[in-house]
Amino acid sequence: MTGIYLHVPFCARKCPYCDFYSVTYRKTLAEEYVQAVIRNLNHYQIPDSVDSIYFGGGTPSLLSIRNISDILETCDKNFKLVSPEITLEYNPSRADFQYLSDLHTAGINRLSIGTQSFSDSQLKLLGRTHTAEQNLQTVRNAYQAGFENISCDVMLALPYQTEEVLSGTLEVLTSLPVQHVSAYLLQMEENTPFYTNPEILDNLPDDDVSADRYLQTVHTLEQAGFYQYEVSSFARPGFESRHNLKYWFCEDYLGIGAGAHSCIKNRRFCVPKEIDLFCKNPVQEEITISETACNPEEKLMLALRTGRGVPESALSPNARKKIPLLIKNHYLVQKSGTLRLTPEGFAVSNAVIAELLE
Repeated sequence: MTGIYLHVPFCARKCPYCDFYSVTYRKTLAEEYVQAVIRNLNHYQIPDSVDSIYFGGGTPSLLSIRNISDILETCDKNFKLVSPEITLEYNPSRADFQYLSDLHTAGINRLSIGTQSFSDSQLKLLGRTHTAEQNLQTVRNAYQAGFENISCDVMLALPYQTEEVLSGTLEVLTSLPVQHVSAYLLQMEENTPFYTNPEILDNLPDDDVSADRYLQTVHTLEQAGFYQYEVSSFARPGFESRHNLKYWFCEDYLGIGAGAHSCIKNRRFCVPKEIDLFCKNPVQEEITISETACNPEEKLMLALRTGRGVPESALSPNARKKIPLLIKNHYLVQKSGTLRLTPEGFAVSNAVIAELLE
C-alpha cells in the first residue's frame, strides 16, 4: 500500500517557531498551485493500491472546497484507492461549521487540528492566530459535521508551561470527541524568529522539566484511553494514523508539491522549496536524497520509536549485552522476544537508540 502526501505551502501568517516551507496565501497563486498539483498527480503512476492521502502544510484549510474536491477527484481517477484514510491539517482560526461540513462531504474523513494548547497565554506566546475557545468550537463543529476521526496537536516544553498549565490543556482535550493526539516538544529551529528571541531562549525549560512535561502527557493520555503507538502519537484503539505509520515502517509514499518528500522503493527524494518553480514546471523536479533509504539499520532505528518495538534477535550481539541495564533503568521492556521503549525510554529515545545501534 502506498500513501500520497500533498504539501500545501500557504499560511495566513507564519508561526515564529515553524521552519516548514510556506508562503503567504494569495487566492490566485493557490489556484495556480492546485492546477500544478493536479498536473503532477496525472503524471505519476502508482502500481500499488493507495490507502492514505494526507494534506499537510502550511495551512491546507486555506484551500477552497472546490480545490480540495478537484485534487481528490484526480486521485480517484488515477490511482486505485482502497478505503483511504484522507487527512487534512486544519487551523482552528477557521472554526467554520459549513466549511467543515463541506470538507466531510468532499471526502476528507480525518482532521488533524492544530490546537497546540488550550491556554490563551500559551497560544499568544506561540504566535497562533486562534484562541482556546476557537479550539473548542472547531473540534465540536468538526464532530457535528460528521468527523469521527479527529486528531489534535499539543506542544510541550514551552516557556511558562507549568505542570498546572499543561494539566488544564490535557483535561480539556480529553473531554472532547478526539480520537488521536500528537504531542510535540518545542524545537528551536534555525532561521525562525524563536531562535533569536531572548524571552523564549531565557525561559525554555531544561531537559529534566521537558521530560517531566512529556511523561505527564503520556500518563494523562493513557489514563484517558489513549495508548502511545509511537514517540509523539497517541490514539484510541483503531485510530492510529495510517499515513504517519508509513514513515515509521518504511512503506512507500509519494509527495506532491513544493518542499514535499517521497520514499518509493527505497529511493528517498524531495521537491525544491520554490513555489514558482513548482507551478511553472510541467512535472515537479525530483532531488534524490538517498538511493538506499530504509536499509536495515534505518528500519531498526525507526521501529524502535514505535510502540510495536523490534525483535531482540534483530539487534547485534553487542547491543543485546546492553539490554539488561536498559531494562533495569526502566528504558526498555521485553516481552515474548520483543523490545519496546517505555515512556521514560521514549523521553530519551535518541540516547537509548544510539546506545543500541552503536
